[in-house]
Amino acid sequence: MTLSAQILALPTGFAFVVLSAALLITVWRIIRGPTLPDRVLGLDMLVAIAIGLIAVVAIRTGFNLYIDIAIALGLVGFLATVAFARFVLARGLSPERAAVEGGGVQVKRASATRGKSTQRKRKGARR
Repeated sequence: MTLSAQILALPTGFAFVVLSAALLITVWRIIRGPTLPDRVLGLDMLVAIAIGLIAVVAIRTGFNLYIDIAIALGLVGFLATVAFARFVLARGLSPERAAVEGGGVQVKRASATRGKSTQRKRKGARR
């Protein structure tokens, strides 16, 4: 065992223990989470912990390809979190509320304004 491996053995072992405990707690939160947003946050945290575990493995083994894998997992995890957040947001809105917040009111206002200006033009043409 080289000197650098001996120096890194204790901190990486400690990191494995802490990250493993965090992984178990996060999985428990995903399973038990009372609401869907709790589960989505748990999945996001699970990805972050997995990235940490991959980074510790990369440090311990000295194999730098693991860092590239962690970066790719981070990108995929971010996209998955955004997709889940959009799903939760869309699921939480009622059809009436979605129409109001989704721009339905703006379309109605625009058509109402368009109608008034058309009426004004017609009145002006009659005079």
